[in-house]
Amino acid sequence: MDNVVPSSDGEQPTPAASAAPAVTTAASPASPEAPPGRTARRRRFGLLPRILLAIVLGIVLGLVMPEAIARVFTTFNGVFSGFLGFLIPLIIVGLVTPAIGELGHGAGKMLAATAGFAYLSTVLCGLFALALSMLLLPRMLSGASIDSLDNPEDSAIAAYFEIEIPPVFDVMTALILSFCLGIGLTLVKRGALQESFEQLRTIIVRIIEAIIIPLLPLYIFGMFLGLTMNGQIWTVIGTFLTVILLVFAMTVVVLLAQYGVAGWAMGRNPLRMLWTMLPAYMTALGTSSSAATIPVTAECAKRNGIPDAIADFVVPLCATIHLSGSTLKITTFAVAIMIVTGMPLHVGALVGFVLMLGVVMIAAPGVPGGAIMAAAGVLASLLGFSEAAVGLMIAAYIAIDSFGTATNVTGDGAIAAIMTKLSKGRVAGNLQVAGHPQVQGV
Repeated sequence: MDNVVPSSDGEQPTPAASAAPAVTTAASPASPEAPPGRTARRRRFGLLPRILLAIVLGIVLGLVMPEAIARVFTTFNGVFSGFLGFLIPLIIVGLVTPAIGELGHGAGKMLAATAGFAYLSTVLCGLFALALSMLLLPRMLSGASIDSLDNPEDSAIAAYFEIEIPPVFDVMTALILSFCLGIGLTLVKRGALQESFEQLRTIIVRIIEAIIIPLLPLYIFGMFLGLTMNGQIWTVIGTFLTVILLVFAMTVVVLLAQYGVAGWAMGRNPLRMLWTMLPAYMTALGTSSSAATIPVTAECAKRNGIPDAIADFVVPLCATIHLSGSTLKITTFAVAIMIVTGMPLHVGALVGFVLMLGVVMIAAPGVPGGAIMAAAGVLASLLGFSEAAVGLMIAAYIAIDSFGTATNVTGDGAIAAIMTKLSKGRVAGNLQVAGHPQVQGV
């Protein structure tokens, strides 16, 4: 994916008052003025293909690679995961704080209502996924076990050396600090402090783009290499396939429920409304980008009878804060990994995880798999996920990234229908949304 295309479901697009497309394709044909034999751009090898290639190579080479060479990748994974653990609290402070502050300085009651319904939709999808996962996955994954996943030091592939990189503060401190500062920013006049956090966000996003994302496929390769050499890979693959099927079925149920409410709000056939949103779903499925799909989503919403002003306000905003499909995926995979690794399933902790996830996801950075990167800290702090478990979550999430994105953007049309019902025809002019920085994908 070219760097002018906003990336996956967790990105921070720039909401606009119009739905005019502002995205260029990753590979455009040669212009008439271009010299013969040259093209304007070459298509880049995107993150998803790199992740999939890393998984395949990790499995294949894990069958034949000497242990001495495999230990090099184990050493790298230890250093990389240590750096990621150091960065996660900074990601939370740098992304959540300005996101909350900007929502508070938005377009008054309309923004507050839209954000409230987006959060409610996200949390309800997460709770639905949690309930169904706890009901079905223990039976579906019966007999599957990866006992040593959270104890890589006990495996046969030891690192050559280890580097301790302690974080500045822990994840829970970062979350509470972010909420306090973000809410505080909504109570004061916009000034240097808000701008400072926006600059911190830019720095954090650039670190993710320049360091974390390019090295992520190598980290995934090392993880699957170790799983193959330890004989655990087939359990992991079986788990992934089972959970992917369950996730897909749940996204269908979620969309039917969302458009059942939307059909009631608009007085229209919900199935016909959902069919009208099909171009947005297919576009998101192909691009894995909520932001790149904004023009299509807005146009589909207008065909469903949504007023232009509401569609042009709600759709760009919800592309940032409405992540029901992403929450559904993360929750389901989290429960699956907890089951196969023998972690206790505490309902209270899992419900708190879903509620916190709905807030943290609004700060997901504009990089592929940004939602899972923002959620990594909550996985570790509230559910006790190890570095290896978080790595598996990242791999699983990105592998089916586009289905979550498609669910997110299609649900945006349902939120727009609800806001149309609440406005009762009072909204006629153009609305504006506080903008977010446009960040580059890969």
